[in-house]
Amino acid sequence: MVSLNDWLSFTFIAMLVTLTPGPAVIMSLSNSISHGPWRAMIGSLGNAIGLLLIASATSAGLGALLIASATAFLVLKVAGASYLIYLGIKQWRSRNRAFDNVQANPSENLSGWKLFTKGFSVAITNPKAILFFAAFLPQFIQGGDSSLSYLAVLIITFAGCSIVAHLFYALLAQTLKGYLATPARAKALNRLFGASFMGLGISLLTIRGKVA
Repeated sequence: MVSLNDWLSFTFIAMLVTLTPGPAVIMSLSNSISHGPWRAMIGSLGNAIGLLLIASATSAGLGALLIASATAFLVLKVAGASYLIYLGIKQWRSRNRAFDNVQANPSENLSGWKLFTKGFSVAITNPKAILFFAAFLPQFIQGGDSSLSYLAVLIITFAGCSIVAHLFYALLAQTLKGYLATPARAKALNRLFGASFMGLGISLLTIRGKVA
């Protein structure tokens, strides 16, 4: 069984990590402003499921593979960086006034499936998440027959923290929507999100794996 103290410690650290601005947080803010906070959570759900898969794969040895194999790490790093840069260019060039779209009918803008797959893709193409889980989860895993169930609790907890963090940012974005609703500010916001995505993508290229 997971002790309460260990679980609370893990949850506190997981909340700090998920609240730290990154690709998923920027996605949540962008989706909230463009499609409303509740539809933005569809993308956050996709991101959480992606995190579940990454954490599960990491615990099964993917993290060790990426640390040991320079080629595997390079492929995932380039794929993740390319996807983030693509999202950034798309957001930068967008001529949509996101706030008008929210006020009109946000359900017509982007399907739930596209929001879900966007969030999922942001999660699984981020090598930072894999390296984080590879270094982070073993700190809390205990030996014995219960280690698998213990690990499952930690992974689900982390995904839950991610959803809570995204909900916070999605609601925060809505409180700022009125201030940022002018055409000039909306355009500037599109470019801010776009530049953030591109910057994060470029930063991924500077990550170095710990190859043995």
